Amino acid sequence: MARILIVDDAKFMRTTLHAILTKDNHEIVGEAENGKEAISTYLKTNPDLVIMDITMPIMNGIDAIKEIIKINSQTKIIVCSAMGQQKVVVEAIESGAKDFIVKPFDEQRVLETINRVLSYTTTS
Repeated sequence: MARILIVDDAKFMRTTLHAILTKDNHEIVGEAENGKEAISTYLKTNPDLVIMDITMPIMNGIDAIKEIIKINSQTKIIVCSAMGQQKVVVEAIESGAKDFIVKPFDEQRVLETINRVLSYTTTS
């Protein structure tokens, strides 16, 4: 079981992820609607994993990833993207994200990705 922060500007997407994750016994420690909120919620909750949308108002996911990685370079972040955003996904991975999940969500793929990222051991 992991403590997870969900970041997406669409309430429906946060609700969908929340349902998938809690069904798999993960704890949702917070939700945020934009990158700026994501950073402040991250600081308050210190999650094991962050699931981050890329396209959001106020501050996008890429900028939020960069800021969170500055706070803790070991943070495990998974980005969410719509189909056809490969260039943005690559940028997110280069910024520090560990993996990605594609919208619309496939429950099994979401859980497989989360479990894979949580099992990564980081060495530095």
